[in-house]
Amino acid sequence: MRIIAGEFRHRMLKTLPGNNTRPTLDKVKEAVFSSLGTYFQDDAMLDLFSGSGAIGLEAKSRGFNHVYFNDNSKEAVKIIKENIASLKAQQCYVSQLSYQDCLAQLAKKALKFQLIYIDPPYHLKVVDEILKLVDKYELLDQGGRVVVESLKEEEISSCASIIKYKEANYGISKITYLKKE
Repeated sequence: MRIIAGEFRHRMLKTLPGNNTRPTLDKVKEAVFSSLGTYFQDDAMLDLFSGSGAIGLEAKSRGFNHVYFNDNSKEAVKIIKENIASLKAQQCYVSQLSYQDCLAQLAKKALKFQLIYIDPPYHLKVVDEILKLVDKYELLDQGGRVVVESLKEEEISSCASIIKYKEANYGISKITYLKKE
């Protein structure tokens, strides 16, 4: 797995061994960031189910100032930290919490994000709950976006002020784009 564009372009990343995580394909990463805009400045991003940290590090490489990584797996957090260190990336923050605890702690710090990437294990079916928490805790900047990676059969709905505006299928996966109105 590698970084596609930006400051860390072509740099390789470590991944977790085995089948417990699903690395996002390069073509999906490229499509997501092309859809969002290519480069960013002074924005904050949350990669909620980080795995290896590839999505958050791609965002960092493309100019996001602050990137928050969260995964409840001890092994994943170790890989994320190793990947951050290998890139010498600054202003990266890593936590090992449940998604509920992570969102609650970020809310207590009054943090706001321009981008939140949600890619939970497909079997959990927690996206609607997460969107409600993001809205409740007001974690998304005005005009900020949420990107959800899910099975293409899973229906992702708008939630209060977070409105779905686009979907795209890639094999068995679907990317859903939502925006804070």
